[in-house]
Amino acid sequence: PIFPFGVKNPALDRLRVKCVKLPNAVSTLLFHTSTPSRSKQDFYQILGVPRTATQKEIKKAYYQMAKKYHPDTNKDDPQAKEKFAQLAEAYEVIGDEVKRKQYDTYGSTGFDAGQAGQGQHYWSGQTTNVDPEELFRKIFGEFSGGRGFGDFNGIFDQPQEYIMELTFTQAAKGVNKEIAINIDTTCQRCDGKGHEPGTKVQHCHSCNGSGMETINTGPFVMRSTCRRCGGKGSVVSTPCNSCRGTGQTKQRKTVMVPVPAGVEDNQTVRMPVGKKEIFITFRVQKSPIFRRDGADIHSDLHVSVAQAILGGTARAQGLYETLNLSIPAGMQSDHRIRLSGKGIARVSGYGFGDHYIHVKIKIPKNLTDRQKALISSYAEDETDIEGTVNGVTATSTGTRIHTANVFIYFFILDHGSLIMTSS
Repeated sequence: PIFPFGVKNPALDRLRVKCVKLPNAVSTLLFHTSTPSRSKQDFYQILGVPRTATQKEIKKAYYQMAKKYHPDTNKDDPQAKEKFAQLAEAYEVIGDEVKRKQYDTYGSTGFDAGQAGQGQHYWSGQTTNVDPEELFRKIFGEFSGGRGFGDFNGIFDQPQEYIMELTFTQAAKGVNKEIAINIDTTCQRCDGKGHEPGTKVQHCHSCNGSGMETINTGPFVMRSTCRRCGGKGSVVSTPCNSCRGTGQTKQRKTVMVPVPAGVEDNQTVRMPVGKKEIFITFRVQKSPIFRRDGADIHSDLHVSVAQAILGGTARAQGLYETLNLSIPAGMQSDHRIRLSGKGIARVSGYGFGDHYIHVKIKIPKNLTDRQKALISSYAEDETDIEGTVNGVTATSTGTRIHTANVFIYFFILDHGSLIMTSS
């Protein structure tokens, strides 16, 4: 038979129906009542996280708050124990995906945290029976190594990120460059032991000093490393004031970074430093000479009009050396010269890119009278001009003549006298 999940009864605040299948296939109807739920604070507000928070953010928030209100660190605060318990209750619910989904649907007024997540949808106003201290050890004890709160910081540590400025040449050719970073070193006060000098560690009562604990999970019994002492059999009761029980302190240190040839702007590399690793992002400055396209580089070469027409040689700045180039006669502007293997080393492969040189013809802006005369004379003989040339016109026979009044012809006579005429 199918029974209604909820039955209204004015005599009861709440009536819950549960259908249990007995071995003799007889369905038995069991009734459960509970007292009215007291008004609870929102679990997200207790942990100080938004409803859109990820599980990682919830876990981190719980740790920070639990560490702040742990009774061992707030012995003079009578409300710390209650706050610590509220944090545990909140995390036990929204720290679990299944329970969190049910909590988001039904809210705290009807959620029984101790029953949800087991395939049974119980809704009551009862609070969870979770042990706050046990929950805290369960979540973080395995990371602590028996040293106390200080070591928990490492759980949420993000890899350190640094920015390194490089010139174009340094990035292209590679360089060894120093950078100052923060690294973990052995605490000098406690010599890495984690507890105050003159104090001793205590016997771990969770595993009775064996370093192993027994965990009952339904019908299964497992033996695993003790979550409280991390398998050491002892715990630190008086953490070191300098390192807070971690056995390590932060120090500023200069390390040499071997920058590989060919790194690009905004590229990030990972570098191991001691037991950890750092991430370095390169900021490559622009070059006034070169432009980069992957492993290839481009640059411009400016040649004179005479070099472009008659040919010759020119010198260009290369990435690794000065280049001597041959200019063929009649070179056009934007002609491209390819120098194979003169580019940047390929980071993800073998060999080098190419260096492409783009020829630019320099047009002079200021000419002497002689240069103008020579150019005008050349223009008079040109036959492939489309349009006109300033100062040069064509006659009816198609011959071009110079019409400007700026040129003077000198005729030297045998007796040395000089006659000047203008055309």
